[in-house]
Amino acid sequence: MEDVLEVYARSYDPRYPVLCMDESSMQLIGEVQQPVPAAPGHPVLVDDEYVRNGVANIFIEVETLGGKRKVKITERRTQIGWAHFIREMLEERYQDAEKIVLIMDNLNTHTTASLYLAFPPEKARALANRLEIHYTPKHGSWLNIAEIELSVLKRQCLAVRIDCIEKIRAKVMAWNNDRNNRQTKVDWHFETVDARTKLKRLYPKY
Repeated sequence: MEDVLEVYARSYDPRYPVLCMDESSMQLIGEVQQPVPAAPGHPVLVDDEYVRNGVANIFIEVETLGGKRKVKITERRTQIGWAHFIREMLEERYQDAEKIVLIMDNLNTHTTASLYLAFPPEKARALANRLEIHYTPKHGSWLNIAEIELSVLKRQCLAVRIDCIEKIRAKVMAWNNDRNNRQTKVDWHFETVDARTKLKRLYPKY
């Protein structure tokens, strides 16, 4: 925990940007009966019956001090998918950074081994060398700012039934662009001294 909190306390350095990443799935839900639009006296009326159209996977990265984020929608969660998301992060969005300081959880796909599944060894090693990885502790995913941003995305953009991946991509792109254009930043206040005081039950007793 303190390892992650100390990373958040670092000053902004574009050569070593601090990024948080997370991923989540979303079920694609279609309507059996078309909703009745809202009208004076009643809200939108949605039938309880629906159809399942599969699942989409959501990748999200957040630059904690830069006010930028990137969301990518894929068809499934795989090691290869994670590896390509990281490659795009390193070579397209942050190609000028010397190293990316990356905070994420311990999901089994979130390892440099995934890079070796997706790319030749020389390429995988070069990508891995530009990562400084810090994992959130078990049961401590709340420390990952990307998880907070993902929650905002789901509330503001995905809290309705969406029946296909193309519609999710369109909605997410509009939300992503709006957040970036407004340079919505993260105001993180929880520090190591707070952890030692407020979460002292988690520390060994001497």
